[in-house]
Amino acid sequence: MRDLKRDLVLARDLFRVPADNPELTRAQFQAFSKQVPLLYFILITNSAAIAYTFWPMAPAWLTMVIPLVLISLTGFRMIWWLRQRDSVHVDADILRNLRLTNRIAGPIGALFVAWSLALFPYGDPYAKGQIAFYMAVTVIGIIFCLMHLRSAALMVTLVVIVPFVAFFITTGETTLQAIAVNQLLVTGAMVTVLFIYYRDFAALVASRKSLVAEQAATQALSDENFRLANLDSLTELPNRRRFFSELASFFAEAEQDGTRLAVGIIDLDGFKPINDTYGHTVGDRVLIEAARRLSEVCATWGLAVHLARLGGDEFGLVVGGDPTDDDLLALGRQITERIKLPYQLDTAHTGLGCSMGFALYPRSAAAADPLYECADYALYHAKRHARGAAVIFSTEHDSEIRSRGMIEHLLRTADFVQEMQLAFQPIIDARDERATGFEVLARWQSPRLGLVSPGDFIPAAERTGVIRSLTRVLLVKALAAAATWPEHIRLSFNLSAHDICSPEGVLHLISAIEASGVASHRIEFEITETAVTYDFARAERSIATLKTMGCSISLDDFGTGYSSLSHVHRLPLDKLKVDRSFVASIDTNPVSHKIVKSLTGLCADMEIACIVEGVETAAQLDSLRRLGCDFVQGYYFAKPMPADAVLGFLSQGSKRLQEQRTAAG
Repeated sequence: MRDLKRDLVLARDLFRVPADNPELTRAQFQAFSKQVPLLYFILITNSAAIAYTFWPMAPAWLTMVIPLVLISLTGFRMIWWLRQRDSVHVDADILRNLRLTNRIAGPIGALFVAWSLALFPYGDPYAKGQIAFYMAVTVIGIIFCLMHLRSAALMVTLVVIVPFVAFFITTGETTLQAIAVNQLLVTGAMVTVLFIYYRDFAALVASRKSLVAEQAATQALSDENFRLANLDSLTELPNRRRFFSELASFFAEAEQDGTRLAVGIIDLDGFKPINDTYGHTVGDRVLIEAARRLSEVCATWGLAVHLARLGGDEFGLVVGGDPTDDDLLALGRQITERIKLPYQLDTAHTGLGCSMGFALYPRSAAAADPLYECADYALYHAKRHARGAAVIFSTEHDSEIRSRGMIEHLLRTADFVQEMQLAFQPIIDARDERATGFEVLARWQSPRLGLVSPGDFIPAAERTGVIRSLTRVLLVKALAAAATWPEHIRLSFNLSAHDICSPEGVLHLISAIEASGVASHRIEFEITETAVTYDFARAERSIATLKTMGCSISLDDFGTGYSSLSHVHRLPLDKLKVDRSFVASIDTNPVSHKIVKSLTGLCADMEIACIVEGVETAAQLDSLRRLGCDFVQGYYFAKPMPADAVLGFLSQGSKRLQEQRTAAG
């Protein structure tokens, strides 16, 4: 019983249009709409030929009225299907039209069979043979033209072939009976072909569906890979690759339209200390928040602005829409004001700033890459001279770049031993004005450029990678000079980030000290907070190594740049050096006075010495004494002097000190 039900269900499905396979249904409709008009054409031409043959033999209602009705019906359907070829249908309409065809196929076939069999008795042997031919050709045409709609093909085939075979067998004529049997066998073969073709057609549609799905998945994966390749995963901003792609697009458009275009680079001031102090997780949160603020400013700006994260704590802008200098400065002010708002962390608030550099096309550069380089230099200038503000690349900057390029080129080929000279500025005990040591200052006497400022050639040496070689030469010269001084006079030597953040740099320092014969306790190395933040972990290990040798460590320029108490707390410092900018107005500016007072108090609490630079008047010295400063430097005592003047300065200082003691006694 169960097998019988299953067979009945299978038999029923043969005569139904599938509704659970939209792809197959659409494919059936597309193929069917191209072939079914041909079926109707076959019916119309064959029926017209039969009617013409039987015109003299059969009644008019059989040769005119019924054929006209049937031909009109099939002609209407043929025209309707021809119009569907280029139409776009939804799945529901397609299914409805196929089911309608399935329903009317059987009745239409039955009408044609009944009409042709009704004509049969009126014909002569030739006309009767034409009826047999008409029925055979129609069945074959039905199977071929309806093969994409299997249910309709089977239904019409049964409706036509069963009456045809039964009728011709019952005629008693051997020829007609043979035709009927032959037609039955051919029809069986054709139906077999129909099933095979329909199975292959359905499999082809399924494979095409699978291929389309695979292609869609591949395209989606490609789109996602493209998105990820152009997206910064942390901030979800466009990344460096996308930035330069957008820059090229913006630049081509500006070049074509003859409009201005700006490139901006933003660097977060003070991010590295936050990252070092609170860890990378907090640092990432700060970057995400900074990116969000930048996005909000750019989204509300009147001009077209493309924002991207270039890497680390650096962001890039491409500003289209013909911006002016005033537009860029206003945008820079909005960004810096938003960035410097407090950042709420888990346990504390922290502050952050940003410096910006802009370059404008076509004034600054005529191509995209040089324009970016100009913006990068404007940022470099902002960080050195206008921290926390926006700087637009100018002709002065272009001259600086040319000069910087010449300095870098000459540094690479310079003979440091011959061209580098040293100057020494005394470090004075604030209580008795006695010299306790000298700070080494480098001077470059270039054969082509003349005397070059350390503020120009030291950064250039760091950029070109020759700083460690330069440090070795300067340290050897400084130690040779210190070897001639009295044992109680110390040497203070400045180190760069490259010196303390690489194992090779520290090894060269140790080698030079051991070869000099100068006791390590007489040597004091000055490091800046910027150098420490370059790679804090490596710097910490290098400083510990130098301390183990007996050298002293001083933190230079405290109070500027990335000032962080965590560095004072975590590093084994011996001295803290207060920047000269606080001393110039110590007697007139209460804020400067309070800052120096706080710093001297900090040093006293941590039991480290305090050195103040830039002392130029007796009043400043008196103020610093009252605030508890330990050591001072400045033009009030002496300008930097050559090595051969050091012993004379020390001798004069000793005589002056002796005279003061005699007068006091």
